[in-house]
Amino acid sequence: MAPPGSAPWASASRAQRRHDVAGTLAHALDCHQRGLLTEAQKDYRQILKKHPNHFDALHLLGVSEQQLGNHEAAMRLIKRALLVDPKSAAAHLNLGSLLMDLGRFEEAVASSDKAIELDPSFVNAHYNRGNALLALGHFTDAVASLGGALAINPQHVGAHNNCGNALSKMGQPAEAIKCYDQAIALDPGFAPAYVNRSAALIELRRIDEAILGLDRALLLAPGNVDAWINRGEALLRVYRLDEALASYDRARELNPKSPGAWLGRANVLTLFRRYAEAKGACEAALAIDPLSAQGLVQLGQCHAFQADVDAAIACFEKALSIAPGHESALTNRIFTLDFSTKADFVHHQAARADWWRAIGSKEAERAAPRRAIDRDPDRKLVVGYVSAEFKRRSAAYTYRPILENRDKAQFDIVCYSNSPTSDDVTETFKRSADLWRDVSQWSDDQLAECIQCDNIDILVDLSGHGGGHRLRVFARKPAPIQVTAWGHATGTGIPAIDYLFSDPVAIPGEVRHHYAEQIYDLPCLIPLEPPPDSARSSLAPVSQNGFLSYGIFNRVSKFSDSAIALWSKLLSADPASRLVIKDAMLDDAATCKHLVDRFAVHGVDPVRISLRGTTDRESHLAAYRDVDICLDPYPHGGGVSTWEALYMGVPVVAKLGDGVASRAAGAILSAIGLTDWVATNETEYFEIARRPTATELEALRRDLPALIDRRCGPHSYTKAVEDAYREMWRRYCSA
Repeated sequence: MAPPGSAPWASASRAQRRHDVAGTLAHALDCHQRGLLTEAQKDYRQILKKHPNHFDALHLLGVSEQQLGNHEAAMRLIKRALLVDPKSAAAHLNLGSLLMDLGRFEEAVASSDKAIELDPSFVNAHYNRGNALLALGHFTDAVASLGGALAINPQHVGAHNNCGNALSKMGQPAEAIKCYDQAIALDPGFAPAYVNRSAALIELRRIDEAILGLDRALLLAPGNVDAWINRGEALLRVYRLDEALASYDRARELNPKSPGAWLGRANVLTLFRRYAEAKGACEAALAIDPLSAQGLVQLGQCHAFQADVDAAIACFEKALSIAPGHESALTNRIFTLDFSTKADFVHHQAARADWWRAIGSKEAERAAPRRAIDRDPDRKLVVGYVSAEFKRRSAAYTYRPILENRDKAQFDIVCYSNSPTSDDVTETFKRSADLWRDVSQWSDDQLAECIQCDNIDILVDLSGHGGGHRLRVFARKPAPIQVTAWGHATGTGIPAIDYLFSDPVAIPGEVRHHYAEQIYDLPCLIPLEPPPDSARSSLAPVSQNGFLSYGIFNRVSKFSDSAIALWSKLLSADPASRLVIKDAMLDDAATCKHLVDRFAVHGVDPVRISLRGTTDRESHLAAYRDVDICLDPYPHGGGVSTWEALYMGVPVVAKLGDGVASRAAGAILSAIGLTDWVATNETEYFEIARRPTATELEALRRDLPALIDRRCGPHSYTKAVEDAYREMWRRYCSA
């Protein structure tokens, strides 16, 4: 039996202990909330020393360990707390947060579900569930869960922001912006919403707005790495390259482990033609994140620029194994396969079909109802041209004569320019067009709607899968007839494009069934406006020098190992001969050294090779005065460079291959009747290049410009194009 008076003393002791625990816990919570985690943990541990199963101490000590990055300890403590009180919604929520940190997203969803089951009105449980679903890529479900959080608390800034992130991932940037606007309205100082909103604006091509938003974000949070990266991307889109590089470098300073900062830097360095540095930046990004599909794509681009085609394609394939619908990987693979000795018409068109299945077919589902069409077969037609190169670029000189020489009584022209920059050549296109539209900051929805409102009858793509294309819009078929031509005349793989302008040499009849488009033959697959006569010399260098001067004025990235081996053999066969190579990529010293080394392997003395880099177009054309014969690369040959050489009176040796890019030069030569300059194998190529005499070369220099004008001059070629448009239109009207 207890002594008299013992019970009151015992009761007082327990009450005091409860008071001490409550006080200690209150102090711990105060420290915890003020970020004094070490102090808070001392109190939690003091409580647990006396009360090992104290739920709050276990739970909150676990939370503090998570905040300190001690995930294993946090997991152990929170799970112990749940053994004490399995019906604590807060503990299930925090377990879910910890699982999110560990990348165990499916388990995080399950924890959030348990919290919601225990407390359906627990807003943060809905919020965390949405975030876990977002991380899993279940974007529709994420929007639903985040919407559940907002139904309970419409003022939840994070839920508005992350709902926007989910909508962005679903390809709905316009809807995402509405969510970010709600977040900003609730909290004008919430920097992440400005950053994410700007990313959506970039997706919609509203670059100027994006830059303004990012500047605001950086005023609020100067150390926000994503803001600096997005700012770099926006500036890159409008070709403000120095500023873009500075933004990416600032992001790297803030976080050297940011793959996005390294890849942004690589993008700019590539445009500066600093390829070795760009490759190093890609490798740095991949060292941080080896599974970065974008990193692999950009590394592949660097390999392609250095003519390492197999390595480039391997990078793109690996990127697609990680992210099967990665558009940049698909597009770069399309482009690079044209350089591969292992690819042919079948491979080329299959790669384009992959783009259609992954990207284009989904865009086709967004097509708006077609406007009413006046099917008068003889009426005046409205032709729309879409390009990012209505400026001083080689492609522009292939289609400018068609616009300038058109029949104004039969055709109106609308130009849709997708370039953020312009120059004096742009002004000539503006003068040729009846209506000029700068669409560089227009969304696909806006452009497709405008094409319909402009009553375009025939819409012409001038880019193919090249930079700045708007093929997503073509996939929606906003015009009754669609054509792809000239700028990248190799086919798009898009069934919604009706015709591809080409010729029988570029695309032989036996392979045409591989194309999504119907092939429509013109006198040649591409034309070129005549360069000024002042650039041409009537004298062949061999007549003055006594030795042959070969020239290659194509991109260095087109130089295959087999082509370099053959060119080296030519130089070895005639020890007096010389070689002039001209390309903008030769502004880069590392590229020059790499190229000279590739020839040196075959015993070619570097003194016999003259390397020339960037010049203005007039000086570029004048450089042909130093060349007797141009050598076309293979498997990816020249188009514009072939025409330029011929207009300057310089014949070109070409070899037919198994794709449009490897047959373009042969097609051009055949179109003007120089079939004897077209080889079918390397032996013929070698013999053709060795055959001409000085007299023959002088005659060609004199006669070629007139020969071109008779067969493929701008007036006759434009007439053939307009006859094609009219025939296409009549077919459409009679269907």
